[in-house]
Amino acid sequence: MSHKKVKLTAAAVLASSVLLSGCGLFGGDEQAEKEEDIPQDVSYVDDAASETGAENEETTGEETDGEEATVSENVQRELYLIDSNGYVVSQTLELPKTNEVAKQALEYLVAGGPVDELLPNGFRAVLPAGTEVDVNLKEDGTIVADFSKEFANYDGADEERILQAITWTLTQFENVEKVQIMVNGHEQTVMPVNQTPIGDGVSRANGINFNTAEAVDLMSSRAVTLYFMAESSNGEPYYVPVTSRLSLEGKDKFSAIVDALINGPSHTSGLTNDLSNEVALLDEPVLVDGNLVLNFNEAILGLEGRIVSKSIVDSLVLTLTEQTGVDSIAITVDGEGDLMATDGTNISEPVARPEKVNTGRF
Repeated sequence: MSHKKVKLTAAAVLASSVLLSGCGLFGGDEQAEKEEDIPQDVSYVDDAASETGAENEETTGEETDGEEATVSENVQRELYLIDSNGYVVSQTLELPKTNEVAKQALEYLVAGGPVDELLPNGFRAVLPAGTEVDVNLKEDGTIVADFSKEFANYDGADEERILQAITWTLTQFENVEKVQIMVNGHEQTVMPVNQTPIGDGVSRANGINFNTAEAVDLMSSRAVTLYFMAESSNGEPYYVPVTSRLSLEGKDKFSAIVDALINGPSHTSGLTNDLSNEVALLDEPVLVDGNLVLNFNEAILGLEGRIVSKSIVDSLVLTLTEQTGVDSIAITVDGEGDLMATDGTNISEPVARPEKVNTGRF
């Protein structure tokens, strides 16, 4: 499973937010060009940073006086928090700009820390109060998160959520592929309380918010992360990633994924979906130069003209651009284009994954 991550430099200010949805679910520009660099608070174990000699101290993460540079700007960062239903969900929050971006992101996952003033209604931090952390990035893209002893003071029921939140928060950065956990300098092959396996590292391919409602044959299925909707206590919507195993028998993978979105979440999940059961693909999706074209029947249309609900488009975009090689989607109905989303976007032209998700404050 591929994932779209943020490339950052310490000197770069993130692109100005351009809301792609009226309710603030998406933020930032479409999958815009980013600068290539490593997260600024980490260095290569083998001192590979010396190879970037042409870069200045600010972009290599070196500090001129042993202290973090004083900066006043805020930047948007994705933090994976736990919602009122127990799901691990990205929330895009404004954090102070820093050279130590990966370390800062983890510090904002700590209960009782600076995130407390930013938490949307119904969300909570994932790491135990008092937890301290340091990070180090290896040449192979593995980032090591070394936590203090307080890390182990969590409720065992939250163990998988904590591992997922750490992993998905850190892998938003372009150079981070997987995450290793240490406690007081000691590498952990399992989590401290319930022994959830970590092995040599965890990546987004390990999934998030697992759906185990339906048993499928592991040999004829694949794990896919689908995006459904939930509502905050204030009734504002946000997207929740759910990893399910989908049967591929008699279907190409893209058709199977779209069918899973149409079938929707389980009735007990607390999640919703705007795709009705009457919606269907008329042809197998076609992938050309990173754009996946989906040809639906007329059931995908709203009540007025050739308009499709923005939430339907959002769910399709977020889910399908998780797949390797898919950068955007375009939608046709009965082979005809000229379709609009409810926010006015031309969805018969390529619609890219947004830079940020769930930007609303609930």
